[in-house]
Amino acid sequence: MPELPEVEALRIFLDDHLAGREIDRVLPLNISVLKTYDPPLTALHGATVTGLARHGKFLDVEAGPLHLITHLARAGWLRWRDSFPAAPPRPGKGPLALCTVLTGGDGFDLTEAGTTKRLAVYLVRDPAEVPGIARLGPDPLDDAFDRDTFAALLGRERRRLKGALRDQSLIAGIGNAYSDEILHAAKMSPYLLTTDLTEDRITRLHTALRTTLDDAVARSAGLAAKDLKSEKRSGMRVHGRTGEPCPVCGDTIREVSFSDSSLQYCPTCQTGGRPLADRRMSRLLK
Repeated sequence: MPELPEVEALRIFLDDHLAGREIDRVLPLNISVLKTYDPPLTALHGATVTGLARHGKFLDVEAGPLHLITHLARAGWLRWRDSFPAAPPRPGKGPLALCTVLTGGDGFDLTEAGTTKRLAVYLVRDPAEVPGIARLGPDPLDDAFDRDTFAALLGRERRRLKGALRDQSLIAGIGNAYSDEILHAAKMSPYLLTTDLTEDRITRLHTALRTTLDDAVARSAGLAAKDLKSEKRSGMRVHGRTGEPCPVCGDTIREVSFSDSSLQYCPTCQTGGRPLADRRMSRLLK
């Protein structure tokens, strides 16, 4: 799933390619991705892109008073095109979900792989009209997101760190992958409770959060949209690397599986050498 660093990199990429350009047409190819109908997509035809914004994992193409907002979900992606076929693609065929074509003939596609369709597109007059944006917590890249702000947010919670970091209403933009990376950098167990955080641990976790996200954005900045997925994978130290050696200590990276996701961690760096219980795998092995 694209998370804050990838969506921020897409924002930077699109700002270079879209800002000041005129939209010729927006074509929905999978009607299920469109979550709003007023104003209609035709309201964007002839509109000029005035800016690009990001709200957590949501990408916002601003066109005057209108906002074309996309959430890429787990399997969605944005693909830049220098040109489009003369004949529009047939709706409902393949992974194509929506095409945005500029008057110069270039533009971008939104695609979604797999059979589970969660990619979402909204055209609204105010980003707060999108329910997922209205619920967002503070952005961790904002200058105001300092150590004390972070401590106050965690102080209201009693749950495992992994879940707290992924909660979009608590902190916007962090998902499964970067929560693994942040906890590894902070040398903390994903099962550690927020109520067990000392002042020193809060400082360490905040530093790891900012450093991990800042480094990921810096690595991705300037890359073409097509290169961002591979850059994300190559930059991961533990996420998606089950069975590989930890780059810090050499221990074997372990995994805990859940019904719809998994987490990865290093026992030596994060849990005092103790493997975490994986009840789902234990049941499968019985």
